[in-house]
Amino acid sequence: MVRHTGRVAQRLARPVLGLANISLTFGGVAALRDVDLEVAQGEIRAIIGPNGAGKSSLLNVISGLYRPDRGEVRFGEHTFDEVPTSRLAAHGVARTFQNLALFKGLSVFDNVLMGLAHCVRIGFLRQIAGSPLARQIEAENRAAATEVIGFLHLDHVQDRIAGTLPYGVQKRVELARALVARPKLLLLDEPFAGVTLSEKQELSLLVRNARDRLGATIVLIEHDIGLVMGLSDRVAVLDYGRKIADGTPEEIRADPAVIDAYLGVAHEGDTELAI
Repeated sequence: MVRHTGRVAQRLARPVLGLANISLTFGGVAALRDVDLEVAQGEIRAIIGPNGAGKSSLLNVISGLYRPDRGEVRFGEHTFDEVPTSRLAAHGVARTFQNLALFKGLSVFDNVLMGLAHCVRIGFLRQIAGSPLARQIEAENRAAATEVIGFLHLDHVQDRIAGTLPYGVQKRVELARALVARPKLLLLDEPFAGVTLSEKQELSLLVRNARDRLGATIVLIEHDIGLVMGLSDRVAVLDYGRKIADGTPEEIRADPAVIDAYLGVAHEGDTELAI
């Protein structure tokens, strides 16, 4: 049994996300098999595994894109057997995607502003009438977008068309759009894929700051194991749809099952994942 002390132990008493016995099949092929996972308030929780391990499928179950065959997803006190995508934002959940989902023809500012579309609380007629409430909400939303754009160092490109920007900058724009509503839970699907080493380092710092300064609990899937180990509080490892390990980065590095999953064979005397 893994024992947790200090900061991690305190967080475990306040789970933001819980998964129980999540199973998912596609055409008779098991993508996920009885996966349990708990994410504590304020932690950075990584999910890793070889290609085809089920990482993206699990994130899609959490965000409601896939309905599991069996199991439950819990956000705080609310439990679902099928997560309603239309209510994700209401439960304080936001996500980014492995393949950028920006509005390429809109400006950076307008892309970030789209992250607050669900927050509009007034009817269409009152909006077109230019009511004081409509103007107040618009001003609040624009202020929130300006703040998160500054937080992610995008001020100098906020008026640029998103599709014209370098890929690494577009990654930051998508992160800004996810953060603008100050989510309780932020799901990141391979946030460092396709960017340069310096961009990875910058994005890693921004992800940590999103937790430390904006209060977001973060779940991420990522292939850069070295980066994951330096960023995460706890790491869960999937292989062939099953969770084979769960613990601190130090515990995961030394776990024989993890070494076997990544290297194909655990040789006698191996004690650490070669990262």
